Amino acid sequence: MTLSERNIFLETAIFFCAAVIIYIVVSSFSIIPFYQEMDEGIRRPAYLFQMISGLLSGNSFLAVHAILTLAALFSLITIIIIFFFFERTHSPEIPYIALFVISFSFEALRLILPLHLIYHFPNIYLIIVTRILYFARFFGIFSLFTAGVCAAGLEIQKTRNAIIVITVAALAITIRVPIDVLAWDTSLNMVNGFSSMFRIIELSVFITTMISFLVAAKNRGSREYIYIAVGVMISLAGRSILLGTDNWIGPVPGIVLLSFGTWLICSKLHKIYLWL
Repeated sequence: MTLSERNIFLETAIFFCAAVIIYIVVSSFSIIPFYQEMDEGIRRPAYLFQMISGLLSGNSFLAVHAILTLAALFSLITIIIIFFFFERTHSPEIPYIALFVISFSFEALRLILPLHLIYHFPNIYLIIVTRILYFARFFGIFSLFTAGVCAAGLEIQKTRNAIIVITVAALAITIRVPIDVLAWDTSLNMVNGFSSMFRIIELSVFITTMISFLVAAKNRGSREYIYIAVGVMISLAGRSILLGTDNWIGPVPGIVLLSFGTWLICSKLHKIYLWL
């Protein structure tokens, strides 16, 4: 991918992320008043941070709404920053980092649940949107993994081919996921049959990504990649909080960890390639 092609891609991503923000704002007028009528007796998420924070705070759909909004804002602001910082800087890893960042905009699809309860459209839309959401999540972490593989020294000649492989891998996992449209948790996630397996896959991919950047630090003799590996770990923590928390304890630490981790990744990549 040439610099001009990458910049066109980033510009398109900026418009997409901005459209997601508009979608959230417009939907909020209908959704926020409805939260008071939603059933609070449904199951709560099973993420580690949620299990701890859930003991200290009850669930709040407004908190989840805030998390989805923060995730979308994170995507938009980060993509804009990446565009301006890397506009004239070539980095083979940055398109995949950008795809990871963009994947957080798709968390806004969780608003399909309250919209479904308000407008009573067919359940098939819940299934389709939920599959798209799961696809985006795995596409995002596989993109981050690909960035680590690039840094470790694996030559990927064409970015388009790598994206096709990532797409196929994400589809293979999400296409046959059993989704129960009648069961959902308090973070507005539809319940599926493989939630524990999904978390294991995500954790394994992130650990492998961290190892790849550590290998890059050794192979290239640059300690900046060590900081990038740390950034991946911090981003994982923030992502986990934002994806699976249903109370007001989650939004601030989640977005702070995700933002700081991503900043660490991008700033160190910029430093590595600035003078090349």
